[in-house]
Amino acid sequence: MKRIIFMGTPDFAVPVLDALIEASYEVVLVVSQPDRPKGRKRELTAPPVKDAALKYNIPVFQPEKLVDEYETLLTYEADIIVTAAYGQLLPKALLEYPPFECINVHASLLPELRGGAPIHYAILEGKTETGISIMYMAEKLDAGDIISQEKVTIGKTDHVGIMHDRLSEVGANLLIETLPSIFARTNKRIVQNEAKVSFAPNISREQEQINWNNPHDQVYNQIRGLHPWPVAYTVFAGSRMKIWWGEPTDEIFTGKKPGEIVAVEGETAFIVACGNEKGVRIIEVQPAGKKRMAVSEFLRGNPEQVQVGDLLE
Repeated sequence: MKRIIFMGTPDFAVPVLDALIEASYEVVLVVSQPDRPKGRKRELTAPPVKDAALKYNIPVFQPEKLVDEYETLLTYEADIIVTAAYGQLLPKALLEYPPFECINVHASLLPELRGGAPIHYAILEGKTETGISIMYMAEKLDAGDIISQEKVTIGKTDHVGIMHDRLSEVGANLLIETLPSIFARTNKRIVQNEAKVSFAPNISREQEQINWNNPHDQVYNQIRGLHPWPVAYTVFAGSRMKIWWGEPTDEIFTGKKPGEIVAVEGETAFIVACGNEKGVRIIEVQPAGKKRMAVSEFLRGNPEQVQVGDLLE
């Protein structure tokens, strides 16, 4: 049985590790990012992959900078290194170490959307399809040869949370289907077309703020492309308000300003005009300093706090 070092950090990587164990592969070491402060109390919290590894009694290594501590991995005499959303680049010496090389489970159809946030960008860009790529790792980010791919449809109401879970399972299954051909050295090795490369860098704070000047479908894609993390926001009555969910409406609002509240639907939703004179119906919000809530809860007891003509920045 081949010896595997698995490298991953967030929830996305857990089903991949689970699949390796269920397929009876020998995972001799799990490498994950260090424990980090989390939550309001900033309590030191282990990454999900570490918790999963400890459940299987697999040793865990958490270097702050892999490039400075990678030699620890060499002592495990692994046949292959498998990564999934690990979060650090592998140094050349490590890439060249295993006899069956280092492979990665990446959540896009490479060469599209190289980088740390491919699921977010697939939705932000309004794509109707994305997928999983199993690829050899190279020194350049997500630029290695492709071994196998599987396409996954993005529905009109799918958001990052839904696609994250779906792609994680697809990635786990595709990896298990692909590994036998790698070990038999019969797998494909497809060089990426550099002319078709696009990137998906980590989401910046600036990308979280809604620009109501954009068309309504683009605003909607931003809301679902940042749901359930990090969540899009706007500024209402001088304070930041997170927009957890909404839906596009094709009704025309001629002459209305982008960001203007053009309708309040009872106490269930309000509609905001966008740059193309169509709107987005806002259904779920989180006012500054308060919990996430439905608009009906937000308006209950004080329905006049949202008025037609109010402007969101």
